[in-house]
Amino acid sequence: MTTPPLIWALSVAGVAIAGALSYTQFLAPRMADEAPSAAMAATEQKPPGPRMPSTLAVAADYRGHYIVHPSVDNYRIKMMVDTGASIVALTAADARALGVKNDASSRKIVLSTANGAVTGFRTVLREIRLGDIVVRNVDAVVLPERALSMSLLGNSFLSKLQGYEVQTGRMVLRG
Repeated sequence: MTTPPLIWALSVAGVAIAGALSYTQFLAPRMADEAPSAAMAATEQKPPGPRMPSTLAVAADYRGHYIVHPSVDNYRIKMMVDTGASIVALTAADARALGVKNDASSRKIVLSTANGAVTGFRTVLREIRLGDIVVRNVDAVVLPERALSMSLLGNSFLSKLQGYEVQTGRMVLRG
């Protein structure tokens, strides 16, 4: 018995439609879940988006000062954020702990402070890390014994940030 051509054509079309439907419903989703090949991955990867700036909020102490404990060249130091200081200022003790020495190549600098003029020497700190904020190559000055009670985090650091603001008892730094 021979199959009429119309029934044969409809059968072939039905098998083709069933195959197409099963592919889109079952095989295509599985292929999307599989890892793309290295060549496809290289062409389809999106470039990383803009990095969101790191922020750090610091509460004022009872005197209204902002005290932080950054890592300076991998050594933790207690510092006061001083927006009025043009440069990071280190106490002699903190400079010794960091291994910063006053030698013949050190440049002397005279600073005008609230307590009068004081002579220190300049240095460059490789890195100051405060939370997720990292600033490299920061100008600093080392002041003599008893010129400062605490190191100051001044504008040579602050000016390299994206910004900072003070709002009702807290300072927000954006790196």
